[in-house]
Amino acid sequence: MLRGDYWMNIKHDYYIKKLSISEIARIYGIDRKTVRRYLKAIDKPRYTYKKPRHKTIEDYADFVNEKLKEAPYSAVRIKELLEEHFNIKICYTSVQQYVRKEKVELNRNATVRFETMPGEQGQVDWGFFENYRVIDEKGIEHKLYCFLMILGYSRMRYIEFVTDMTTETLIRCHLNAFNYFGGYPNEILYDNMKQVVIKRLLRAKDSTLNKTFEDFASFFKFKVLLARPYRGQTKGKIERTVRYVRENFMVGIKFNSLLDLNKKAMLWLEKINSKVHVGTNEIPKVRLIEEHLNKMTRPYYIEQNSIRKVEKDCLFSYKNNKYSVPSKYIHRNIIVAEFNNLVVAYCDGETIATHPLANGINKMIISKSHYDKLLTHQSEEMNKKNTLYSENDYDSSLTNIDLKRYDA
Repeated sequence: MLRGDYWMNIKHDYYIKKLSISEIARIYGIDRKTVRRYLKAIDKPRYTYKKPRHKTIEDYADFVNEKLKEAPYSAVRIKELLEEHFNIKICYTSVQQYVRKEKVELNRNATVRFETMPGEQGQVDWGFFENYRVIDEKGIEHKLYCFLMILGYSRMRYIEFVTDMTTETLIRCHLNAFNYFGGYPNEILYDNMKQVVIKRLLRAKDSTLNKTFEDFASFFKFKVLLARPYRGQTKGKIERTVRYVRENFMVGIKFNSLLDLNKKAMLWLEKINSKVHVGTNEIPKVRLIEEHLNKMTRPYYIEQNSIRKVEKDCLFSYKNNKYSVPSKYIHRNIIVAEFNNLVVAYCDGETIATHPLANGINKMIISKSHYDKLLTHQSEEMNKKNTLYSENDYDSSLTNIDLKRYDA
């Protein structure tokens, strides 16, 4: 496009130098029509930009942005998704240009350092050390895994080597980490490990958590955060910790058992948690004091048989006996713990029932108050059946509760 400054030159060449329109067009490398327009113009031409042409991709910007936040899809895949979902034909070039621009913006936002307030957040992940094996006391060989936790503010780290990644092992490692730190943060961020989340959806609140782990988190009342898929920056602290263990602690390591390896790991933790952290320029152990973590005021039991489901008669089974809980917990999973000859039931972090431990088997320990909402006019009928209750409101002889007539 010619600048307006050439307007006078073109007029000079045509009227003074007597050059032809074709000659002027060749000199300036423009079309003859443009030369004629310049010659007819009374004032210097001023160019204004035309209104940008509307692109179809702009009508589906929200959909595309959501997909790119979900995963770093290619422009080809975005085009396919648009055509599948909206039954349209769309230009690949416009999709490509839009996707490229949005990815640059997403990456720019993702690289901002993510910091947390004291006591606010921890991050957890697994590490798999595929080149190592552990032999147990029976001579059986096991794969080697590592549980890792880091506190976001102080950068205090905890690691523990294990031979499986079950939910019970994950919980046990959490408890050991809490004891090591002297407490636990308000929320913990996880990658989408199956021990924590069974079904991961785009919005974390719509995801389905592993029930056993959800009960554990509810017991201590810490919030479970799920990292967005393909967005490694949000859990960068723990991923750097995994890499640090792999490249620092494990290089040249020698051990003769899992116990020996974890003893070496504890010595290593004492060393690195007492050194200045490059990210904060402070010592993690010193900053830990400022975390003011939540204290573990109650014991948590993680035996395999500690998770129980409440049946429709308000009863759960424990060691071949049955115990009652309030009717609102029917069909819920609860945590059962035993100590001091008592059986204690928890749900959502609250104690919902306490019973004396039954002697023998096939006994039924029941509290009448647990059936207040279910049993109204049948209370007299139950008494007619010579149901006996002890002074503490428990009964081990009630065996024929019929809830079919009640709306549970």
